[in-house]
Amino acid sequence: MLERDHNFYMQEVLKESAKALEKGEVPVGAVAVHQGRIIARAHNQKELLKDPTAHAEMIAITQAASAVDNWRLREVDFYVTIEPCLMCAGALVQARVRRIIFGATDIKAGGCGSIFNLVNDSRLNHQIEIVSGIMESECRAILREFFQTKRFSNTEN
Repeated sequence: MLERDHNFYMQEVLKESAKALEKGEVPVGAVAVHQGRIIARAHNQKELLKDPTAHAEMIAITQAASAVDNWRLREVDFYVTIEPCLMCAGALVQARVRRIIFGATDIKAGGCGSIFNLVNDSRLNHQIEIVSGIMESECRAILREFFQTKRFSNTEN
């Protein structure tokens, strides 16, 4: 199977992020990769589904488990725009994913090293390898665009 580099998959994450941005969602995207093949793609859908758990990672976990026909995702890597929050980090631990690769750190809600390091807590039954900073400037840019637009529209009202 062709082994692609992190930038290839992060480009796919950014496409998902752009879909979220177009829908007025916080532009977070995720893709799950198994044996070099993308098996899940998702973006935030909290507003659309009116569901606080409808983060890109949560949706992608469900898709990935279906694709491999197993809730244990030991050979699956997750690529995400921004560092997963505690909820998503916990779900990724529960899913036993192999690796999380993200672009931007999240100093307000990060569960993979910024605030907490849930995914590497030795008290849990599974730890996850973390790779951060992949296409960080592009990931930060799409998030910045969303929040600047939100702030601007709030000042107009």
